Amino acid sequence: MTTPALLPLTGRRIPALNLGTSSFPHHRATLRLSEKFILLLILSAFITLCFGAFFFLPDSSKHKRFDLGLEDVLIPHIESDKGGKNSGSLLIHGQGHDGHRHREEEEQLRNKIRADHERALEEAKEKLKKSRDEIRAEIQTEKSKLVEELKKKDNPPLPLAPVPNLPEIKNGDPGDPDIREKRDKIKEMMKHAWDNYKQYGWGHNELKPIARKGHSTNIFGNSQMGATIVDALDTLYIMGLLDEFRDGQEWVQNNLDFGVNAEVSVFEVNIRFIGGLLAAFYLSGQEVFKNKAVLLAEKLLPAFNTPTGIPWAMVNLKTGVGRNWGWASAGSSILAEFGTLHLEFVHLSYLTGNPVYYNKVMHIRKLLQKMDRPNGLFPNYLNPRTGRWGQHHTSVGGLGDSFYEYLLKAWLLSDRTDLEARHMYDSAIDAIERHLIRKSGGGLTFIGEWKNGHLERKMGHLTCFAGGMLALGADGSPGEKAGHYLQLGAEIAHTCHESYDRTVLKLGPEAFKFDGGAEAVAVRQNEKYYILRPEVIETYWYMWRFTHDPKYRQWGWEAAQAIDKYCRVSGGFSGIKDVYSSSPTYDDVQQSFFLAETLKYLYLLFSSDDLLPLDNWVFNTEAHPLPVIHLLNTTLPGNHVMR
Repeated sequence: MTTPALLPLTGRRIPALNLGTSSFPHHRATLRLSEKFILLLILSAFITLCFGAFFFLPDSSKHKRFDLGLEDVLIPHIESDKGGKNSGSLLIHGQGHDGHRHREEEEQLRNKIRADHERALEEAKEKLKKSRDEIRAEIQTEKSKLVEELKKKDNPPLPLAPVPNLPEIKNGDPGDPDIREKRDKIKEMMKHAWDNYKQYGWGHNELKPIARKGHSTNIFGNSQMGATIVDALDTLYIMGLLDEFRDGQEWVQNNLDFGVNAEVSVFEVNIRFIGGLLAAFYLSGQEVFKNKAVLLAEKLLPAFNTPTGIPWAMVNLKTGVGRNWGWASAGSSILAEFGTLHLEFVHLSYLTGNPVYYNKVMHIRKLLQKMDRPNGLFPNYLNPRTGRWGQHHTSVGGLGDSFYEYLLKAWLLSDRTDLEARHMYDSAIDAIERHLIRKSGGGLTFIGEWKNGHLERKMGHLTCFAGGMLALGADGSPGEKAGHYLQLGAEIAHTCHESYDRTVLKLGPEAFKFDGGAEAVAVRQNEKYYILRPEVIETYWYMWRFTHDPKYRQWGWEAAQAIDKYCRVSGGFSGIKDVYSSSPTYDDVQQSFFLAETLKYLYLLFSSDDLLPLDNWVFNTEAHPLPVIHLLNTTLPGNHVMR
């Protein structure tokens, strides 16, 4: 690389000035410099080369190549006349000036070159007086400054984003001393989970509370991204655990790095990290969370580089290479994964003014609208190369669940103006009710799974979120169906409570059947586990908000007591392998969603309704609250992309 200090001598940029041609016939003699000055120039260049070579030597893995423009080296004074009609061009091309003006400008240029080199020579002489260690220290300091300048150039700070006009965050004091005592217990459980994670798993994605060390799964790749920290931030803030929140904020600011060579789940990283960071930003107003969310979102965008625009399930954060899970029907993407990006990506466009995020998720919606749907149902698998459905398996539980949730919540997030999303939700729920929802012989309403033309009479713990979804979507339902869907939500809540109540530990299994005499109980050994999941408690909370029936608080308290009794260990909270065994064994994992969702929904269940009112907030599928966007009453930079 040519050292910038040598540019005036190399002639790499001098020819643009045309100094030695007939354009300046009267000035050839004036260009002869004294021998002394020439020697000084050569000496200056040599010394500058020696030190400049060290100074401009980049750390190859961290620096981007950079060049100094002509105006930076030779004619910076021209920049002062940016407002002029012919600013800068007249000196370079020699147009429009008389001979006297040419001589003055040439003399100024020559004087500047002389002054620059004399200054460089003096600086070199001063440096020669210093010790080698002093010189190395100065070089390192200058290199560090250069690194910081390049970082600022590569990642310019986002503009301050006005926050929607939200009501003040209340503390949610329920008033009733008994309910307040229950809420305080939930807060204590959160502190126990957080304190042990901080002590034994800090910076790791999750905690092994019995082994007392960090834990991670393949959804986060091989990296330590602090998933529990990011997932727990808004819960800590809502509960008033502000010292713990500040500890998490400090870690995010100093340690959260998305430049790692790690293959991560696009879906999981979106709902936990981007959702968690955006919620923390909206609640606290701390810009670091918004900036980190945008940096991460940029890392996820290469996952959308498929023939259809349906994203890959996984993407390498460093290389941008994407792929799908090997087990997913013939290389398909999964409905619940590519269909659960809308809330976060709309907010990213809303905050940055960049429509790319909004356009990505709207493209997915438009593609799905055009496709034929068997029996009006959305299959769980879609091939991102061909745009065709994979195996015809439909579920409101795993693989499908949050796609339907996000159709409804896209409408709510838009202040009920996204009628397209609402129509898709209503059509989907109508098909689900016709083909998947049934009553058992014992009178329990359940949501089965459609597989290759027949209904499997099995319901997963994940499906239990649907009771809350049906209640949330009741208002705004077509015709006179609002009461019907609220009642249907209550029936689902009752069925899921039964799945808890019919176990030894009063904690629900991963899946339960409705075949023959088996109702709301797990049959297979590999379906009897409980991994601190939130979906049943989530439904209790929504049903409480819409009905204030005290049974939902009672059911929630039963679940909280069972978790505290059977899942609590000295190092945190652990999942259980068999909820029907009176001597439970642990899986030794404290899931990040336990802090993000399970404990948050319990805390909200025992709080007053003015804590995060549903008129102003929409919870993503990881329970991270995002504000409703009132499009007609705001001037945020991203608004135009959603009109």
